[in-house]
Amino acid sequence: MKLSDKVVVITGAGGVICSEFAKALASEGAKVALLDINGDAVEKVASEIGENALPIECNCLDKADIEKAKEQVNARLGQVNFLINGAGGNNPRASCDNETMTPDTEGIKDFFALEESGLKFVFDLNITSAFLVTQVFAPDMVKTGGNIINISSMNAYRPLTKIPAYSAAKAGISNFTQWLAVHFAPCNIRCNAIAPGFFVTNQNRALLFNEDGTPTARTGKILAATPMKKFGEISDLIGTLMWLADDSASGFVTGAIIPVDGGFSAYSGV
Repeated sequence: MKLSDKVVVITGAGGVICSEFAKALASEGAKVALLDINGDAVEKVASEIGENALPIECNCLDKADIEKAKEQVNARLGQVNFLINGAGGNNPRASCDNETMTPDTEGIKDFFALEESGLKFVFDLNITSAFLVTQVFAPDMVKTGGNIINISSMNAYRPLTKIPAYSAAKAGISNFTQWLAVHFAPCNIRCNAIAPGFFVTNQNRALLFNEDGTPTARTGKILAATPMKKFGEISDLIGTLMWLADDSASGFVTGAIIPVDGGFSAYSGV
């Protein structure tokens, strides 16, 4: 597989998943622009990749900032023909303490106590960023074709307890992916999403493991509902990424949400 003709923009590129995506694509010759609000993080990733990487500190909720990033990408790497919308995440302000509502909630952050600012932040980080980034970079692809991959989640299939905003936002990403696939089909722009199951990242580590390294009760529930009885490794996502990246392998695939989840989405619990 050769991607030497591809200029890839990856948002959230300083994170665990998208930094590995960048390395995998660059290893096949792609030129990768690494966008993240954490400039130090993408500088580090770029140093590990080498000359095919361009790190850019960018706020993907600020359209003017995204447009400045595009100017840098076009000037340094050329016209964009591949976009990965990886910016996203949850926030404690939009998370409940308990899985279900109980009459006695004194001292507990229940659904009614979720902060409006937190809810808006989670929706913006996951959905608004994907809208804005796609608006800025997809025009490069309209006449020549291209490839857009969004990062969805198991939450899009079945909402997880405690995190209503993140679950709803990821469901929105899956829906947006399908909408884009139809809208851009005449332009030969394929739009798909990868829906990871449970992977240990910097964002969810505290939910999955106690400070002493022992698994939390939530980890027990996750593994019980995952037929393969383990968390995924980031390397497990790379094969799906490379398949979707290869026009000769997945050229007729668009509007698909691909679960990489150890069977979680297929398991009813019985």
